[in-house]
Amino acid sequence: MRKKIPVAEPALCGNEKQYVLDCLDTTWISSAGKYLSRFEEEFASFCNAKHAMSCCNGTVAVHLALLALGVGPGDEVIVPTLTFVATANAVTYCGARPIFIDSEPETWNMDVNQVEALITPRTKGVIAVHLYGHPVDMDPLLATARKHGLFVVEDAAEAHGGLYKNRRVGSLADIAVFSFYGNKIVTCGEGGMVVTDDPELARKVRLFKGQGMDPARRYWFPTIGYNYRMTNIEAAIGLAQLEKVDWLLARKREIAEQYAQCLRDVSGVSLQPEKEWARNVYWMNSALLDPSVRSSRDEVMRRLDEAGIETRPFFYPMHTLPMYRESVAGRVLPVAGDVAMRGMNLPSSVLLTAGDVEYVCDNLARAMRADDDRP
Repeated sequence: MRKKIPVAEPALCGNEKQYVLDCLDTTWISSAGKYLSRFEEEFASFCNAKHAMSCCNGTVAVHLALLALGVGPGDEVIVPTLTFVATANAVTYCGARPIFIDSEPETWNMDVNQVEALITPRTKGVIAVHLYGHPVDMDPLLATARKHGLFVVEDAAEAHGGLYKNRRVGSLADIAVFSFYGNKIVTCGEGGMVVTDDPELARKVRLFKGQGMDPARRYWFPTIGYNYRMTNIEAAIGLAQLEKVDWLLARKREIAEQYAQCLRDVSGVSLQPEKEWARNVYWMNSALLDPSVRSSRDEVMRRLDEAGIETRPFFYPMHTLPMYRESVAGRVLPVAGDVAMRGMNLPSSVLLTAGDVEYVCDNLARAMRADDDRP
C-alpha cells in the first residue's frame, strides 16, 4: 500500500539535531542563548535588512509590528480578505479594525488598485500578504501609502526568499513579519520574526516582546509588554534551516516546475502564476479548478484523500467569518470569494519525489473527470 503523501513536511536534514543537542547539553533552552542572536543576525542578512527580532510565532510577529507602529483603538488597517486569520486577528488585538480588500484575479493577492478607495481619516496603514509565496505588487501600494502618510507591513509568512523586482521580501516596506511554523519554507516548529531597517521600530519590538522591560534597567517596566520571546532551541532549529535555505528554495521551484509539466495537458486546472516582476517561492503548490469542472473542489479533495493524497482548501475570506462579517458594510468582494471556493493546495514538501508529484497529478486528473465517466 502506498504511503500517504502529506500536504507539507519539514526537511530536518541539516544541523538541526546537532544544534538542539548543543542547547540541551549546555542547558541554554529558554529565551536566551547564542542561537537566538545568530539566527536573528543571519535572517536579517537573508532579508537584506538591518534588524531582525525573533518571537514565538508568526501571529505575534504581526501584533508586535502593529504595536511598534502605534496601532490602537479607533484605527483602521487595510488587510486582504484572502489571508490566514492571524493577519486580521492581530489588528483586532490592538483594538483596531481590519478593513478588508478584495483579491486581484491573477496572483490572488490583494488588489492594490482598490486601496485608495478604502482610505478614511481613521486609516493607519496597510498589511500586504504575499499569498502562498507570490509577492504583492508593492510599488503602486507603497506609492499610495506614502501619498496618504500610511505605513505598510509585509506579511511574508508564506514567502521566505521571494523576490519583487529583484528585491527580497522583508526589505520592501516599513516592517515585515515571518512565520516559522512547521509547514513553512524555513521552520522552527513554531516561531516568528519581525524585520525592519528602522532602528526605532526595532527598539519598540524588542521592548514589547520582552514584557516591556527596560533593557538597561532589569525589572523596570516603562510600558505594558508581552511574553513573545522565541526559545534558544527554536532558534537553533531555525538557524540550521537557514543554512540550507538556497537548497530549500531550489527544491520548491523544482517541484513547482514538475507540477506545471505534469498538469500542462490537464484541462480544468490552473496553477498560481508567476508575474514577470516577481519570483514566486511556491510555498504551496496552489491550484484553481475551472468553473467548468463538474465536481466541486471539496469532492475532488475527497477523492484525492481516498488515494492517500492530503490537500488543503484555500483560506476562507476574512469577511465571511462570523466575527468579521459586519466589517465589510455590505461591500461585495467577489474575486476572493470565487478563488477561495475553487482553490486547493497540493502536496508541497521539498521531500516529494518526482514519482510523488506524478502520482498526485494523475489522481487529480482522475478525480476531476470522475463525474464525466459516470453513465
